[in-house]
Amino acid sequence: MPDYADLARLPADARSRVARGLLALRASLDAEIPARTIDGTVLVATWNLREFDTGRFGSRTEEAFRFIAEILSRFDVVAIQEVADDLSALLRLEQLLGGTWRHLVTDTSLGSAGNRERMAFVYDVRKLDFSGLAGEVVIPDKAGASVLQLARTPFLCGFRAGATCFALCTVHLYYGQGARDPRRTQEIRALAALLAGKAGRPDSPTENLVLLGDFNVFNTDDAVLTTLESAGFGVPPEIQPLGGSSLDRSRHYDQIAVLAREGRFATTGRAGVFDWSRAVFRREDAATWAHACGRYDYAQWRTHQMSDHLPLWVEVKTDFAARMLEGG
Repeated sequence: MPDYADLARLPADARSRVARGLLALRASLDAEIPARTIDGTVLVATWNLREFDTGRFGSRTEEAFRFIAEILSRFDVVAIQEVADDLSALLRLEQLLGGTWRHLVTDTSLGSAGNRERMAFVYDVRKLDFSGLAGEVVIPDKAGASVLQLARTPFLCGFRAGATCFALCTVHLYYGQGARDPRRTQEIRALAALLAGKAGRPDSPTENLVLLGDFNVFNTDDAVLTTLESAGFGVPPEIQPLGGSSLDRSRHYDQIAVLAREGRFATTGRAGVFDWSRAVFRREDAATWAHACGRYDYAQWRTHQMSDHLPLWVEVKTDFAARMLEGG
């Protein structure tokens, strides 16, 4: 958990708001997310942190940083989308998480469609080792013909938990014109085919592959999900019945899909979408935040303090020692 010792340095009113918010948040997290283990399982999450932190609606408050850190601390590794060009916010978050946390981050995306965003992973070194594999995924040309590149280059990193190796690839697919924009399906078709080919090689460091992030999926029959399945990826069954990950729960923007070697990587049956808005920055808290919200509309402002997305998570099993010893 984050270190709360330095709360004493905050002004009394801010310290009181942080304490009340953290108590409410911790109660919700305790009720919904399983406790982290020493080994055997890994809690994997993805969260689009809206414009983290461009300051377009004013910079994030001290309270928001601490609430975000509290949520992230309940997982072992988190893929974060919409990290801003200025890395100050990400570095502040890592500081709050404590000395055992590290980050991996891309350069900023180029071109207007990429919005100068970065993608990142934050992870706890007590649980995971970075394997050394890291790269932004570029779709290769076919027979000399140029192909569509993703507006925001996917970021793939390798990790090791005990004897289990796996790769996480985080994406933020093109939004465009909304639910029916064809470019989004084109992007995931090209990426899924490329990654499936890599994962299919027995000597590949991406043998166990998790594709996660903001897919901008509107509903569960979206063509993006169908395309993923046709490439061999599967959305774990415990994720499929969950509500949406947009703040109003209506849209299934964020997804986690797996392509793995049988008997060497699996989910445990536990997953969820954590709704932080039931504990902090609630709809009914507008008056509480009037001093910080100022001229901004509270409903919009709070999404730039926390996010317009909710974190999606799944628990992964990593203890396959018996299977390995048996030669499977």
